[in-house]
Amino acid sequence: MERRGANQPRVGGYNQAVILDQIRRAGGLSRVELAAATGLSAQTVSNISQRLLDAGIIEEAGRTSGTAGGPGKPRTTLRLVGSSRHAVGVHLDPSVLTIVLLAIDGTVVASHRRPTPSANAPTRTMRLITREIEKLLDASGVERDSVVGVGIAAPGPIDAERGVIVDPPNLGGWHRVPLRDAVAEATGLPVVLDKDVTAAAVAERWVDAAAAAQSFAFLYMGTGLGMGLMLGDDVVRGGSGNAGEIGHIVTDPQGPVCSCGMRGCIAVSCTPASLVAEAEDLGILPATRVGSDPRTIDDAFTALVKLAGRGHVGALGVLERAAERIARALAVVCNLLDVDRVIIGGPAWSRLAPWFERQVPEVLSGLLVARGLHHVEIVGTSLGEDVGAIGAACLVLDEALTPRPTSLLVG
Repeated sequence: MERRGANQPRVGGYNQAVILDQIRRAGGLSRVELAAATGLSAQTVSNISQRLLDAGIIEEAGRTSGTAGGPGKPRTTLRLVGSSRHAVGVHLDPSVLTIVLLAIDGTVVASHRRPTPSANAPTRTMRLITREIEKLLDASGVERDSVVGVGIAAPGPIDAERGVIVDPPNLGGWHRVPLRDAVAEATGLPVVLDKDVTAAAVAERWVDAAAAAQSFAFLYMGTGLGMGLMLGDDVVRGGSGNAGEIGHIVTDPQGPVCSCGMRGCIAVSCTPASLVAEAEDLGILPATRVGSDPRTIDDAFTALVKLAGRGHVGALGVLERAAERIARALAVVCNLLDVDRVIIGGPAWSRLAPWFERQVPEVLSGLLVARGLHHVEIVGTSLGEDVGAIGAACLVLDEALTPRPTSLLVG
């Protein structure tokens, strides 16, 4: 969906965001192309471009012929200066903490991971987050003034307006923890807090031109399950900012009891913990889990996947049944929202992909109501396991650079 600008004096900030967004998506455009793409006057484009050039956010990057492959006055291409602005992205997963430094052009400048101290230790974890942010910035060598803020992607539910994490199922000690304000105070940087699934969807829109042009769902597979939704060019957050709780779609009415009271939710049949539990009940894995410790479960999950990779029939069965359940849950989403694409990612995805990439599309295709009208593409993320952290950084840049029609409203 193309964004359109407006030629009123009071919407200069919006129009600047329109121009930056077009340059970022295209990788570079001339002033003439910007005017055509945005609907802005040539003079408005010229004025805004000059301000951005003076600020060092964009640069002139060579000249091209006036028309593709033909004659015409040469045009100067404008492109983003990657080093001009940066954002830090933090993904808080119950088992691993991922931190990235992202440039304005989408380049990952630096990244690292650390084990999350404990699902029940918010104070220790917040100290680790701020310490690792400072270490990453120091090691990267980027100018501190170029860092526009920190984005944090965390499991829901969250209170995004207040920047508070509210009792996530897999973070037992996190009861109304004011994470946003704590990190902002410690780093001196503006901080944005959002759900990890929402951040992942924003990341895909930022870096993937195909995703940006479609309505899509992002299935997040980590310690838990969740879904980010992009309809048209708008991220779906819901009334409280907690949209995407796909975990309570029932695919097996006779399945295990979920904390919500229903049976057979994918939250208790398709997460790493539930797959490990199933494998232990079948004698495929030794019963060695220590309570619900995420790192211990993650190790057992890796062992299960390795068994399947070696052709263990029982382990293969566990993963294949999970793939079918996931496909049935995705069918509910696709039939309800009529999305063009489903992207799957998260810390567990790379281990499940060899089985899910084949089986999920096969099962899903037979369950789609509109299968005779259009194809729903199922793809794995191109951003790897860092998609949540990259998305968190994108939230900051998105806030600064993406045009929002609501910003034009008065009152």
